[in-house]
Amino acid sequence: MAFRVLHGLAPPYLNDLVDVADLPGRRRLRSSSSHQLTVPPFWLTTVGRRTFPVAASLLWNSLPSDIQSSPSLPVFRQRLKTFRFHQSFSNIVL
Repeated sequence: MAFRVLHGLAPPYLNDLVDVADLPGRRRLRSSSSHQLTVPPFWLTTVGRRTFPVAASLLWNSLPSDIQSSPSLPVFRQRLKTFRFHQSFSNIVL
């Protein structure tokens, strides 16, 4: 959903919930040039982290930049799936 929000493919009510980080040298537009999301402050650790603005921002910002900079949704899905696949093997203890 964060990919869709950043590329204008999500419903408008979701676009209003997520802010693109205002990084030096980058425009504050929802475009492919801005890859980090602002994590809003949250007070309730149990419920607050589960809200869409917080969870989407934390998960999106934890992804590598090559995944964040994917040009299309199918490419993003492929890169994300590969990343998670490799991540699952690195967690296996023999």
